[in-house]
Amino acid sequence: MDIHHVTEPAETFTCNAFLAVGAETTLVDAGAWDGIVDEIRAHTDEVDTVVMTHQHGDHVAQLEAVCEAFDPDVYAYAEHPLRTHAIDDGDTVTIGDETFEVVYTPGHADDHVSFVSQTSLFSGDVVVHDDGAFDYGSFGRTDMAGQSRERLIESIEDLLERLPDGGRASDASAASGDEQSESAGVEHMYAGHGGVFHGDVRDVVETALERAEKREPKYPDE
Repeated sequence: MDIHHVTEPAETFTCNAFLAVGAETTLVDAGAWDGIVDEIRAHTDEVDTVVMTHQHGDHVAQLEAVCEAFDPDVYAYAEHPLRTHAIDDGDTVTIGDETFEVVYTPGHADDHVSFVSQTSLFSGDVVVHDDGAFDYGSFGRTDMAGQSRERLIESIEDLLERLPDGGRASDASAASGDEQSESAGVEHMYAGHGGVFHGDVRDVVETALERAEKREPKYPDE
């Protein structure tokens, strides 16, 4: 599965939007950059699905343009005029070539969900690797109306419980004679802001939880 950060060239404020090209070519969030359709077309002619982590403007502003260009199915937790499929905690969605579990993770936004597979995490804004506040293990801001630090902490705890720890590989891998019989767990994190992270994702999420639990303002002006 090839994953492309299709809002990376943006010079205006937007979330990170990720295009997973595979059996089910999927866009995770639509972003707010008006160049996203052209950037997607540099990688593929078709988008089968869009899955939304939440509907803040920087994540959803270009959804209409994406739908007009590619006519994808749209998966979202909350109602939206372009939503074709509602998703809820515990559901599964296909992103690229992998099956992801939907984890309801509010606190930064009431409709926030994250997507977890055996190898990857699309965390939206609940947890990010690095941003303007922290360089390793940060979390979504909770100082605006309708947000809650306490609920965000619960969401990060829930996310940790749902992250695979690794262990035995799938029966299919074992049957194929693959010598790599152990899975390392989640090693790739694609967050709504900051950089993409490859490594021990659980440690990043645990670090974000520790910082959030201190109840200190994320930004000095909170």
